[in-house]
Amino acid sequence: MSLFSVLSVGASGMQAQRMRAELLVENLANAETTRTPEGGPYRRKDAVFESTPVSSPFSSVFNAQLNAPAGVGVAEIVTDTSEPERRYMPGHPDADSEGYVAFPKMNPAEDMVDLMSATRSYQANVAAISAVKDMIHSSIGLLS
Repeated sequence: MSLFSVLSVGASGMQAQRMRAELLVENLANAETTRTPEGGPYRRKDAVFESTPVSSPFSSVFNAQLNAPAGVGVAEIVTDTSEPERRYMPGHPDADSEGYVAFPKMNPAEDMVDLMSATRSYQANVAAISAVKDMIHSSIGLLS
């Protein structure tokens, strides 16, 4: 495995964590949304990761013959299908005939913790890429 392949693995991890963070921010922004274009309250979304092969432009010829390193990618985005939380608010414009309003079923504290986790995972990938960059720089320095 070349150092350039490791850069591709780190980049795929950064891309996957960016997507996860975007979904978490969308969930937090819509925590109180009771009406969507699809009808009903907002539905929480989660990213599902999968192991994916990564390609490096410098070693693409060898990837078919060797064990190519695996990166991470977003396999799918899952939408929560659980019943929404019902709150008694008879004056609300979206209240049903009994005075209940359907709100998204989510826990903002849990989403904040997940967002912190995604941020730290992104930073770990940045650190790995930085370490590989330093190794490449040192290797070039040894050849000079």
